[in-house]
Amino acid sequence: MLRPDYPLTSERLVLRPFTHDDFDDLYAYNSLPEVARYLYWDARDRDQVRAALDKKVTQTELTEEGQYLILAVHWPAAGKVVGEVNLEWLSVEHRQGETGFVFHPDYQGKGLAREAAEVMLRLAFEDLGLHRVIGRCDPRNEPSWRLLERLGMRREAHFVQNEIFKGEFGDEYVYAMLGSEWKDRQASTTSTS
Repeated sequence: MLRPDYPLTSERLVLRPFTHDDFDDLYAYNSLPEVARYLYWDARDRDQVRAALDKKVTQTELTEEGQYLILAVHWPAAGKVVGEVNLEWLSVEHRQGETGFVFHPDYQGKGLAREAAEVMLRLAFEDLGLHRVIGRCDPRNEPSWRLLERLGMRREAHFVQNEIFKGEFGDEYVYAMLGSEWKDRQASTTSTS
């Protein structure tokens, strides 16, 4: 079970549950076709963003497998929510999870997604006690798979045309990290600091 003590902070960011006050910030990136291009939904209109936000505000803890924890990534320097990170509890028995991220294009390339994703990996491994966390993305989405690699995840699979995605067969990369690898990575980061 995971009930984080909010807000969570990193060097530059505040991660917290979404609130209905985040509508404008969420709409700013959920409405962009380039953001939705590699996601399972299309660019959203205001009503669709409102419906998505209504669900996100409830996804604040993990009490059983199959649930999602979805957190708003607030960047105080910008004074707004610039993206979101998530953690799905895939299996209690096998201690498996999946993480992901979505960021406004104006705030990409600044290391913010990596910083936020590292907080989610810490929650997954250190607080929830997961053994393994995966990340999945479309191979055409190079910024996403490069981020997964910068996080220390290894590419374990390239599924070729494994699903119909937005009307055509698409490929998928699967990355993974073990809890022991996370621990080793943290130890090595601490020793070089």
